[in-house]
Amino acid sequence: MASTRRLTAILAADVAAYSRLMETDEEGTLERLKAHRRQLLDPKISEHRGRIVKTTGDGMLVEFASIVDAVRCAAEIQRAMFDRNADVPDDKRITVRIGVNLGDVIVDDDDIFGDGVNIAARLEALAEPGGICISGTVRDHVGDRLSYTFEDMGEQAVKNIARPVHVYAMSVAAVALLPEVISAGEIVKPAASMPAPRLSIVVLPFANLSSDPEQEYFADAVTDDLTTDLSRISDSFVIARTTAFTYKGKAVDVKEIGRELGVRYVLEGSVRRLGEQVQVNVQLIDAETGAHLWADRFDTDRADLAKAQSEITSRLALTLHLELVEAAGRRIEQEKPVNLDARDHVMRGWAWSFRPVSMAHLREAQRAFELALELDPESVDAMAGLASVLLNKGVAGFSDSMQQDRARAEPLLLDALERNGYHLRALEAIGYLRRMQHRDAEAQIALEKAIALDRNFADAVRQLGFALEALGQLEAALSHFERALQLSPRDQNQHWSYNALGECHLLLGNTNEAINFFRKARAGNAQIYLYPLWLAAAHGLLGDLNEARAALAESLKLKPGVNSLAQLRAYKPSYGRSTPPEWVALREKTWELGLRRAGMPDE
Repeated sequence: MASTRRLTAILAADVAAYSRLMETDEEGTLERLKAHRRQLLDPKISEHRGRIVKTTGDGMLVEFASIVDAVRCAAEIQRAMFDRNADVPDDKRITVRIGVNLGDVIVDDDDIFGDGVNIAARLEALAEPGGICISGTVRDHVGDRLSYTFEDMGEQAVKNIARPVHVYAMSVAAVALLPEVISAGEIVKPAASMPAPRLSIVVLPFANLSSDPEQEYFADAVTDDLTTDLSRISDSFVIARTTAFTYKGKAVDVKEIGRELGVRYVLEGSVRRLGEQVQVNVQLIDAETGAHLWADRFDTDRADLAKAQSEITSRLALTLHLELVEAAGRRIEQEKPVNLDARDHVMRGWAWSFRPVSMAHLREAQRAFELALELDPESVDAMAGLASVLLNKGVAGFSDSMQQDRARAEPLLLDALERNGYHLRALEAIGYLRRMQHRDAEAQIALEKAIALDRNFADAVRQLGFALEALGQLEAALSHFERALQLSPRDQNQHWSYNALGECHLLLGNTNEAINFFRKARAGNAQIYLYPLWLAAAHGLLGDLNEARAALAESLKLKPGVNSLAQLRAYKPSYGRSTPPEWVALREKTWELGLRRAGMPDE
């Protein structure tokens, strides 16, 4: 058989101090090593679609088609070995070192050779017992797909390799902090008396419908990333991928899966790649009834698969978040239990909040969050939810007293963040509030923290855009508004992003483009007074005075109390002390001038 070359992920592993262990207890060591392989290593490698190329007395060489699978397999093996060794005396403990590399290899009679293999072996030798070393190439390819902590060890000179290798290491301490590992194929069934959590879901492995079987890794990567993103939803219960992937390639009954795993929802889908086009089809299913609750298709023509994957999973995760909360809210309404608990009220509150912004919807959301706090005064979710509603009422023009609502929101958010400094909604809301208080630099810090925790958080991305706009950074703000719209193209409240894009384009001198976005915003929600107000300014700048006056009259009808530039300055959050002077001058030359031409007086 002729030798061939291919790019592959290589995992090299060996047992630390194997000679000493064999010298001390040859038979016992061999028995324990076989047990580890039989019960853990071999099943884990198979679970992550690895191929054992060869074994030695104390080590093995494994090949993976996916570098993400290789690193995840290494981490799960080390985490499980940490637990298996917990009660074993040091002189009998079998500890494994692992190295992972991505490289070009020569394949000959099912064996692999070359520098890619040699580097993996050198990385394994650099790893501490119980730890992992990966190459810089692996680190670059994995990116942020895996939330593992690797320490940058810099470039290392390794034996028989001409160039230094950039090495990243996961220590035993970092391994110990990883989530506990369930043995391959093991399913933990909930007690029959325990109802499934309201936001409980399993993401089944997406099917690869591409003609190229090599694209299997892309379908698996979409599944992995989506599972991770959904796990960030507050109060969600998401089945781990190690269990979900036991259903890969099998005919499934969603009702049976729901009973086995204790989940209310099942997500299944497929990925098809034809040339530069990538298409993902998804459907959300009620595991109790088998009914299809939602289905959609996501397309991208990006040539870069990594970017395509990130774009698809980001949009899908956000849309699915909204759909799950809506489904849970409908379920609560239909069940109408005698006594709803605090979490049920929180769920209802978010379901109302995600609906198109209106006075009635915000009122229902506020009532639900207030009831949740009555039942559980320590609920961080309820605090963040109520504060968000209070702030949204003001911006939408539905508040009787913005000052009182903000004064009420602040202690709620400070209490929430004191209890949980990483709560996404609380961070987004405090950024929102600080922006309204003209403390834009503080707003930027809170919002950037929220986005660092969840790159798909469209509301925080949009709020950061507003903070940057108030700081005069228009180009940066524009990119954030575009990103928010990209993340949430099917959001019922995407009108916020359309209007924000219009604001930036107006201030940058792109008046016709601004008008298009303002019209989209007004079409998206005709109850927000700001949208026709901005439209009036844009038409005023162009000299279309009839259009400008009609839009201004529409705005004044929605918000009669804001009928002069002085009142608008007092009401609109972006007028702040931190606003640069040149930005104030730009605003005066654009939308204030346009509003004057439309007929709005200064006082």
